[in-house]
Amino acid sequence: MNSYIGPEETTDTDLLSQQELDDYLHKNPDIETVEVLLTDLNGTLRGKWLPIENAKRVLEGNFKMPLSAVSPDIWGRDIPSLCAATGDGDGICLPVAGSLKTIPWLKRPTAQLLLKMTEEDGTPWGFDPRVILESVYQRYRALGLNPVTAPELEFYLFLEQRNALGEPQLPDSRTNGQTKLGGQIYNTDIMHEYADLLHEMREACAALDVPLDTIVKELSPGQFELNLYHVDNPLQAADNAQLLKRIIKSVAQQHGYIASFMAKPFADLDGNGLHLHASIVDDDGNNIFDDGTEAGSDALRHAIAGLQHTMSDTFLMFAPHINSYRRFKAGSHAPVAPTWGYENRDVSMRIPNGDSKARRIEYRVAGADANPYLALAALLAGMLYGIENKLSPTEPQQQGYSDIEPSLPRTWTDALKSFQSSTYVKQQLGSPFQNAFTALKQFEQDEFAGNISALEYDTYLVLA
Repeated sequence: MNSYIGPEETTDTDLLSQQELDDYLHKNPDIETVEVLLTDLNGTLRGKWLPIENAKRVLEGNFKMPLSAVSPDIWGRDIPSLCAATGDGDGICLPVAGSLKTIPWLKRPTAQLLLKMTEEDGTPWGFDPRVILESVYQRYRALGLNPVTAPELEFYLFLEQRNALGEPQLPDSRTNGQTKLGGQIYNTDIMHEYADLLHEMREACAALDVPLDTIVKELSPGQFELNLYHVDNPLQAADNAQLLKRIIKSVAQQHGYIASFMAKPFADLDGNGLHLHASIVDDDGNNIFDDGTEAGSDALRHAIAGLQHTMSDTFLMFAPHINSYRRFKAGSHAPVAPTWGYENRDVSMRIPNGDSKARRIEYRVAGADANPYLALAALLAGMLYGIENKLSPTEPQQQGYSDIEPSLPRTWTDALKSFQSSTYVKQQLGSPFQNAFTALKQFEQDEFAGNISALEYDTYLVLA
């Protein structure tokens, strides 16, 4: 079993070059401001606005933010124990190559630039989700392998106003009226009702080089799914997913809607998933999951077994919030056990049929509220763990969720315990990340535990 190997020093090809900056400024002389953006452990973008003339500071390694900037809680507050551990010192923020783009939905000419963080001595910062994914990716590259991945993101459109109980409100549609019994899955008439919004999302993806594939009307009212093309660099895939979420939220806001990736907004309607498609190609372009048969190769089965073995340990990375666990119940199209099967959507890992050259795993565990960098890191680390240790999976599942005894963590607390105590997480993803994510999620759990809900008042204030 390979232990965690931290990321190597950043190479120049990973970073925005002076030539790339000069070319961008030559083509976009009207740009006034650049938003420099880190992704924190919860998947939230954190950063600053810089005058465009100061962009060179970032190239030169002279732009700093606190090391704790990637580890606040979901409300944007510092975690005292993490600040104490780092002295709340500064890290160096380095610009990601290919990420300097004009933000198309803003009135003022503004660019965005993705960052990753290192310590003062150049060591990649172990709390940074992009760094964590990069460390896993480097282990694949050392073996001459490239993970090919594609995310599918589900989301709801809500009205900006909530009802008197504080619940989100679904928009009515001409096609469906006010009924909430169903969302007319795959109904293109409903999509035409939102044509301006959906086309603006597609156009924004094109402007930001986010490789959008299909737009789908999903199962529930107000629910949609946007899918991305497969790419052979998981860092790019995670960047694409993160930017897609930003595009969806921002364009929806321009049209007066809230686009929500909350895992389970309603108890009686389907949740939002983040389905991850993954295969592995070697440096000659051969898919190592393909052996010319419908069953797939031994490497495919080893990868599945690795994911089965590690799913409980990393479940917190796929279901990071208290609301995440409302997805996981029988009949909800969300997995309750580490099962797999061929062309079966009622398992954790579906092996789609079709051309054997495209043989892949569709990993159906993560909610749309997951951090795409951490979700991909957990997925790819588990696949590699199974391949390197030649693990064997269970038999492929034929039944649906209603016939399966739940065995994955059922609560946020249980998932945190599995993650915190996991030797696998420590060895494969690093103790700095394990400690930071544990502290963050414990801090958030304590906050929820210390608050009294409206339901408790409604239930006990008079009757108790």
